[in-house]
Amino acid sequence: MKRIEDYALIGDCETAALVHRHGSIDWLCWPRFDSEACFAALLGTEEHGRWSIAPTDDRTTVSRHYRGDTLILETRFETETGAVALVDFMPLRGGASDLVRIVVGLRGEVPMHMHLALRFGYGQRRPWLTRFGRSGLRALSGPHSVLLQAPMHCQIADGDANAEFLVRADERVPFVLTYSPSHEPPAPGTDPERAIAETEAFWNDWASRCTYVGQHRDAVVRSLVTMKALTYQPTGGMVAAPTTSLPERHQGTRNWDYRYCWLRDATFVLLTLISAGYRREAEAWTDWLLRAVAGDPRKVQPIYGVAGEHRLGERTCGGLPGFNGARPVRIGNAAFAQRQIDIFGEVIDVMHQVRVAELEVDEADWAYQKALVSHLESIWDQPDEGIWEVRGPQRHFVHSKVMSWVAFDRAVKAAERFGLDGPSDRWKRLRAQIHEEVCRRGFDEGRGAFTQAYGSDQLDAANLLIPLVGFLPADDRRIIGTLAAIERDLTDRGLVLRYRTHETDDGLPPGEGTFLACSFWFVDNLVLQGRLGEAEAKFEHLLSLRNDVGLLAEEYDPGNRRQMGNFPQAISHMSLVDTAMNLAQARGPAKKRAEEQPQRM
Repeated sequence: MKRIEDYALIGDCETAALVHRHGSIDWLCWPRFDSEACFAALLGTEEHGRWSIAPTDDRTTVSRHYRGDTLILETRFETETGAVALVDFMPLRGGASDLVRIVVGLRGEVPMHMHLALRFGYGQRRPWLTRFGRSGLRALSGPHSVLLQAPMHCQIADGDANAEFLVRADERVPFVLTYSPSHEPPAPGTDPERAIAETEAFWNDWASRCTYVGQHRDAVVRSLVTMKALTYQPTGGMVAAPTTSLPERHQGTRNWDYRYCWLRDATFVLLTLISAGYRREAEAWTDWLLRAVAGDPRKVQPIYGVAGEHRLGERTCGGLPGFNGARPVRIGNAAFAQRQIDIFGEVIDVMHQVRVAELEVDEADWAYQKALVSHLESIWDQPDEGIWEVRGPQRHFVHSKVMSWVAFDRAVKAAERFGLDGPSDRWKRLRAQIHEEVCRRGFDEGRGAFTQAYGSDQLDAANLLIPLVGFLPADDRRIIGTLAAIERDLTDRGLVLRYRTHETDDGLPPGEGTFLACSFWFVDNLVLQGRLGEAEAKFEHLLSLRNDVGLLAEEYDPGNRRQMGNFPQAISHMSLVDTAMNLAQARGPAKKRAEEQPQRM
């Protein structure tokens, strides 16, 4: 049975690959995050495409790590006859996209096997494989061309390439796989030794810009590197994850395509990057955001493609059996067409944080922001699908109303603090109206907690964000009560669920893991309430859920001790960084650190 935590990430900031601990690359979409996969064994078998390099002896001991603060993965195989390291990475692109694998002899000698099985179209199409040059192979399939450069003769059989070779101590055996459009001449592959030096220098330089100096810095930097790897460099957009359809429960149907950019992640991304010292990346993300939402405010949607594409139509891929049989496998995400009112609060909040941080921003964009707020005036009181993108009935979600309050609150702050024009008196009235309504209709006095929606008695972990966005202070009795209710009724072995899927009609069969970002939000609430001992213990537990190379999926199944959902998940890593910084601020000279860190309120 496959385990999500057995995978590691490599990438070139335009796409990414997942490498299994046994040396098989089982997922890669070329040339973009959202392109068709050419290695799809992750969601099927080796027949659906993979690239394996491993010892021929199955009786091996395996360990792995990233080289320092880079995205260069080193997997060590120990056998009875010797030891080798498999070094995997993707250089940042020049004219083409390269995937480089170098086998390094460490001691003795180790017989190795290489098997390349390209399958374009999500595992459905074998390429036409021919020899190219002295020892290269070229694979062609429709618009795709891939060139393999190897230092030995490879056998071709049924569209696959195989090679047996022996690696001795101090030998280096490189393989380079290069993608290019099939209508162009094959792109020459990179020089592997120069590429590894340049790639290592790039990531070390990028990581060195991190300004965080508190506890767990290694975990923070690894999470930041992961976030950078999920950023589409040409546009600045960040995908939620590089995968699709990794299930939220074993053999479940809650399987979604996350290879797109969510507006609601915008504020989290922005504040995380600014707090860690990455202002240039924060500005690039803001530019992507404003380009994506530009146009008719009535047409703003919750999800966009990495270049700002609007239509992300959803279909099922019947040719893939799914991760451990979890079906359906989905391509695209129908949530792009949903009404999710909270995103207006996220967009306006982002622009508020941009001004507070004094990032480069075109003030001409204020006119469009006013148009967004004006549109929100006409829709904030309508039901929607909410933050969790339910596929059941629309309802008046408390979180959506809170984020509407955020939009008007930040618009008022923009007018008052930065002297921007706007009907601030009307915005103030709406802000007060929403606040009163949420506190009256969204709070259950009997339960002592904010509920998921008006008229509901169900809990929702999204309400952990209420004090984080400044709607109410953390020491308000209603926030204290909500935190207590969530801890009592919405956790599994100390980890937080989004909501009880068997109690909420979300249009899907019940059952999913705990949501890691929500567990970090819970810790943030503990910090705000001054419960630092509890916060630190829960944070340490969350850190222990990372895999051996420091990566987190979207969810965690505490019963089976398995990561669940798409992997690695940007919001899980963003939340880890934010919580680490919140704890550091609470531990240290609070006033000085508070002045140095950007605040969401």
